[in-house]
Amino acid sequence: MIEKAFVGDKRYWVWISILLGTITVGVCCYLYQYSYGLGATGMSRDVSWGIYISQFTFLVGVAASAVMLVLPYYIHNFKVFGRITILGEFVAISAVTMCLLFIMADLGQPIRGLNVIFHPTPGSILFWDMIVLNGYLFLNLLVGWWVLTAEQKQVAPPKWIKPFIYLSIPWAVSIHTVTAFLYCGLPGRHFWLTAILAPRFLASAFCAGPALLIFLCILIRRFTKFDAGDVAIQKLVSIVIYAGLINFFFVGLELFVGYYSNMPGHIHTLEYLFFGLDGYSKLVPWMRASVVMGMFALTLFAIPKTRHDERWLIVSSVLIFFSLWIDKGLGLVLGGFVPNMTEGITEYYVTLPEIFITLGIWSIGALILTVLYKVAISVKLTKEET
Repeated sequence: MIEKAFVGDKRYWVWISILLGTITVGVCCYLYQYSYGLGATGMSRDVSWGIYISQFTFLVGVAASAVMLVLPYYIHNFKVFGRITILGEFVAISAVTMCLLFIMADLGQPIRGLNVIFHPTPGSILFWDMIVLNGYLFLNLLVGWWVLTAEQKQVAPPKWIKPFIYLSIPWAVSIHTVTAFLYCGLPGRHFWLTAILAPRFLASAFCAGPALLIFLCILIRRFTKFDAGDVAIQKLVSIVIYAGLINFFFVGLELFVGYYSNMPGHIHTLEYLFFGLDGYSKLVPWMRASVVMGMFALTLFAIPKTRHDERWLIVSSVLIFFSLWIDKGLGLVLGGFVPNMTEGITEYYVTLPEIFITLGIWSIGALILTVLYKVAISVKLTKEET
């Protein structure tokens, strides 16, 4: 089936060329970082996780969101998602691949990653994060490819694949739960030290992932003959609304706990993020924009006229996606380091090499997703024509 990815029109190959060019620039910047060291980044003693880990944290949620299609379709026999379940699984493959690449970029020397394998420490959350991420990647590759192969042959998927499908559902929840434990398991970082961090991660994941899929489904409908169907898209909209409201509710809980109980560890970080602290306010415009974009997007999703308008759906999906990218990536990760252990403030400034490496990894993910979608859509269209 992979040969279908080598057939496309001019627009397809222009897009592939842009991605390959961005990847090339990213690789060159990574080689510079590899030779120079992590001093090429904006990370420091006080801010040890930067844009790489923020992207990793956000993308784990995008990957986990595939369960919002797999569970209704395979467990509850919700046939409406039949045309797009494979698209969700392929998003998960692309997202997990980017997660692993961002971890490698953050390590500085990729060979350090082998320490987790050669010197396993089950008492470390990082060890379990490695297990769940690679396991989830394997499950989605296995299930997605075999189901698509069966669809190409116009036969039912083999029975032995069913247990792997069922296993992928709790596994999807596990990847973001374990990622949340990486943060809330650090008692020295008060902003992350909350029992609702894992549910908050999952709520944002089940909002951002479907929002991305809505955007992709509309994009595919505009540039190909494949149509996911209005009913399926509207069901995704409903998921985004509920998950988005729950996510904002959890953020509200953090604000209440911090301010009502007058907890300095929470209050200082929240003040830094939304109002500025001791003259430092770099993230304030970003966080306020995140709230405005998120609330505006959910309003557009909730209004019947705009939720059924394709143009407004694109706007809403993009807004909620970037709103959660800011909140979960920049705000949650970078905000957790303010103030530092000595009550000082060290702001993080992203460097050009980090930006280009990040764009390069996102381009790798987009390239993987493009190839997988090209194969999947070609198979589905061929099946419909016959």
